[in-house]
Amino acid sequence: METKQLKFSYRDDNSIPAFPDDGPISIMDAHCGLCAKGAAWIARNDRKEEFRIVPLQSRLGQALAVHYGLDPSNPLTWLYLENGAAHTSLDALIRVGLRLGGVWNMLFVLRILPRFLQDAIYGVVARNRYKFFGRADLCSVQNSEVKKRLLF
Repeated sequence: METKQLKFSYRDDNSIPAFPDDGPISIMDAHCGLCAKGAAWIARNDRKEEFRIVPLQSRLGQALAVHYGLDPSNPLTWLYLENGAAHTSLDALIRVGLRLGGVWNMLFVLRILPRFLQDAIYGVVARNRYKFFGRADLCSVQNSEVKKRLLF
């Protein structure tokens, strides 16, 4: 889903700290084991080293979520910015896969699912992510490839 905001609209929002936005940005829960695995997946497959990862609990992450009408405390909140446009839910995952390329282009097949089914699947996983994948601390992760992509 693309949010209703204009591309790069966050640049005109004084509540959002300045940050380098010259590449794709994934805003994800810093306490979620699945999100930590997702950050490692991005870092491992981002051959061009263009992705940045923003912990949702950081000042920047919370400001971006609020700007796009998302609740930073809601487990469904995951935000992906690409070329100034915001995407959420399974659509965000598909777009990350397409950006990474290679075998991850196959995530595109998820688009054959109707939107309501995509959102339902994403919702079940997101609401149960701690139960299914445990907790993690993305901000203190030891993976140097993830660490160098973190923005706060």
